[in-house]
Amino acid sequence: MAPAPAADPRDSQDSLAAALRRLREARERARTALVTPAPPRPKDPVPPAGRAGRNLPAAIAVGVSLLVLVGISLLTRPELFVALAVVASVGAMWELARAVAQRGIRVPLLPLVVGAVGVLVSAWVAGAEAMLMAFTLTAGGVFVWRVIDGGGRDAVRDAAAGIFTAAYVPYLAGFAVLLLRLEDGPLLVLTFLLVTIANDTGGYVAGVLFGKHPMAPSISPKKSWEGLAGSVVLAVAVGVVMLGPVLDGPWWAGAVLGVAAVGAATTGDLAESLLKRDLGLKDMSSLLPGHGGIMDRLDSLLVAAPVSYLILAAATGQAAL
Repeated sequence: MAPAPAADPRDSQDSLAAALRRLREARERARTALVTPAPPRPKDPVPPAGRAGRNLPAAIAVGVSLLVLVGISLLTRPELFVALAVVASVGAMWELARAVAQRGIRVPLLPLVVGAVGVLVSAWVAGAEAMLMAFTLTAGGVFVWRVIDGGGRDAVRDAAAGIFTAAYVPYLAGFAVLLLRLEDGPLLVLTFLLVTIANDTGGYVAGVLFGKHPMAPSISPKKSWEGLAGSVVLAVAVGVVMLGPVLDGPWWAGAVLGVAAVGAATTGDLAESLLKRDLGLKDMSSLLPGHGGIMDRLDSLLVAAPVSYLILAAATGQAAL
């Protein structure tokens, strides 16, 4: 029998080179997925189930479930609330990075995720100064990461978008964690959440029933001045009840909290609506049925958090910073 021909060393080298090339391509795809998520794919529009343009039964079910989950975390172990804040912040940052990716902006997610954990854990463990230091380190890390990761003429723009994301989501969320550190922290956080939810609920109900005069038609066509009035009435009522009978504080501080929370929450809602309109999006994602994305639920809470923290700390006679 004739001997088998000797293997050509060049064939082995070619195979090894091809395998290495495929490995590099896979690594690059994985790195890109971590650093910048793909932009959202267009989806067929879902017909709204209610006059306000959302699936009301799904929205109520999801909203109640989230409130129960947060309530359990506050009443059992506060660390669970911090963990929920981290998860929500990471999800919201992913949505933001995914949304701006369709405009060619690469938001570096990996340093943002690490930074979000650092900001929120620092707020819980060591307070406001540590939270600010963690945010500063996050901002620096995002900038260095993006410059090293390919550089290019858009590196500064992308880094600025990443720093904005860090300030917008985990840093503002950190004020809810700071609120939790105060005496009666779980009740104070619950007060902040209920007042902000009252803003959304009062605005929704009054807007659906009585809304005739648009407040900012070029930004959020469904928002009306009647809805804003409903937000103020319900938020003030909840604030007075929570700060008066529940927390045994001055009732008028609850009214101040309600008005201030409505102003801050409405600003946050309109700011996110402006961002979505600029990006051509209806919702940031579809992770929460009836609500849209995580960011669509956090928009008002994030901006209301520092305002509520300062007012509640002052109303209960505690040092805010």
